[in-house]
Amino acid sequence: MAELIIDWNTIEARTVIPGFSGKAAHSTTMTFVNWEIAAGAVLPEHSHPHEQVIHVHSGALETTVGGVTTVLEAGMVGVVPPNVPHSGRALTDCRVLDVFNPIREDYRGGAPSVLQGAMERRE
Repeated sequence: MAELIIDWNTIEARTVIPGFSGKAAHSTTMTFVNWEIAAGAVLPEHSHPHEQVIHVHSGALETTVGGVTTVLEAGMVGVVPPNVPHSGRALTDCRVLDVFNPIREDYRGGAPSVLQGAMERRE
């Protein structure tokens, strides 16, 4: 297989939930999402069968994973195990790279987003 190159400049951002604008790309087994998150934006509690790695490039992101709350800051990485309820809140404007394994079909388009469902339950 040839090397996969992702050029974030060629991918259109989409807002999945209020305050979360992301650009998604996929390899053969993983999904990558480059997020711009607005200060104060809330990620409602949800879970999914994917392992998720959260790499904070800038800002401060409060995360609660399995009932444990942590503040991830620039240069920190958090890991969310599969099927564990988690949520978050941007304490500042943030730039975050999420990596999911296996691929997030809902981020390919066509499938309902797990996050949109979580937002509806919250309202």
